Amino acid sequence: METKITPADLAAGLEQFWGSEHFYRWSALTPSVLTDGTKYLAEAAGAFWLFDSIDSHLAARGLNADTEFVSAKLKLIPDSSAAELTLDDGNGTIWMTQRIPYTDFPLPYMDTYAVWNGRGWTHMLPGEY
Repeated sequence: METKITPADLAAGLEQFWGSEHFYRWSALTPSVLTDGTKYLAEAAGAFWLFDSIDSHLAARGLNADTEFVSAKLKLIPDSSAAELTLDDGNGTIWMTQRIPYTDFPLPYMDTYAVWNGRGWTHMLPGEY
């Protein structure tokens, strides 16, 4: 998939999100939702796959209300088209790491949070937390 936005434009756009007024379901397969900022990220960077991946790992690990908070970090691997996705508790305890063999994600690093909302996960940018 071809990226629709430059890294500089995406980074500038992401800085505009503080809090969120709306929540969006992006898939009928999950009760989880995106905030205004994560929806912008998914659309602008063609990265709905990122939230699918995060959600699938949360479900596979059985993380829910007892967990409440998850930090998801996507980091591109230098000199390759691969990336690494890591989920942790926000305090350094890593729950899982996934190597993604190919991505055209435009930023070298992206941090998002997921918070249990009673039914599913609310995915948000750090500025929306």
